[in-house]
Formats: sequence, C-alpha cells, structure tokens
Amino acid sequence: MKRRAIGRLAARPSRCESSVPARPSVSHASHASHASRRWPLAAALLGVVLAAGCGDAPRPDDPFREVAGGRPERGLALIGHYQCGSCHVVPGGLAPVRPVGPSLAGFGRRSYIAGQVPNLPVNLQRWLQSPASLLPQATMPDLGVSAEDARDLAAYLMSLE
Repeated sequence: MKRRAIGRLAARPSRCESSVPARPSVSHASHASHASRRWPLAAALLGVVLAAGCGDAPRPDDPFREVAGGRPERGLALIGHYQCGSCHVVPGGLAPVRPVGPSLAGFGRRSYIAGQVPNLPVNLQRWLQSPASLLPQATMPDLGVSAEDARDLAAYLMSLE
C-alpha cells in the first residue's frame, strides 16, 4: 500500500486498498438456515424472561420492611386516631393546613426516619412510641402510642410505597 505525500499531508488509502482481509462470503441459504435454528431458542428464552417478570416477586428489602404481627389496615385507622394528618400529609387523606412534618407518602421506601435513624420496623416502632429516645432534638411530639399501636402504625407506614 503506497501513500503519496501531498505537501505535508499523506493521502489516505482508498477502501479498495484496505489492509483488512475480506470476510469469507456466506451464502444466504446457509445463513438463513442457521438463523432459523436460533429462532425457536430465542423465542423460548423471551417467553421465560417475560413469564419471570409476571407476578409478585419479593423485593430484596422486603424482610427488612416486614413488621411482625403488624396490621396495616388498623394502622391506617390509627393515623386518624393519633391525628397524624395534623402535621403530616397522609396519602389519601387531607393535607394539613400548615405541614410541620414531612409527607408520609412513600414512607416504606425511605432509608431513614427523620433523616438520621435507619428506617427499620424496630426503629420505627420505637420512634412512634418515643421520638426523643432516638433523636433528642426531634420535633415530633411523644403522643403516648402503645406498643401494639406502634406495631400497627409501623406496618401501615412500611406499606406506603
């Protein structure tokens, strides 16, 4: 392959002068038969992948969100009893006139309670019973929540995605 110098620049070789060896030609008939053998395998694989996506597969963090013995439906009723909506926006409820605390929407997906305490069921139950015991500077008041109520409230809050 020769290059001619034009001034300071060298001319590029044409495509015909390429140093890359040509691929051996494959007849369309053999290529088509090879592709037709792969089609059933690809279709079966696609079916398996699509079927695996159906249903309710457990999420990796589900064991960390599960509140043992908690009743989320009762927890929802307790949200009204303890007037959580006075300070927090509660999904499906009325927003407070002047929200002091964060929205409770998606609470189960949060990493931390009050931005500092790991959001685990045991920590959340303790937080609901006595916020200052976990975070002395917490603005959330102690509402006198019983252990049973804290468990059910935690089950409800952890179910919010």
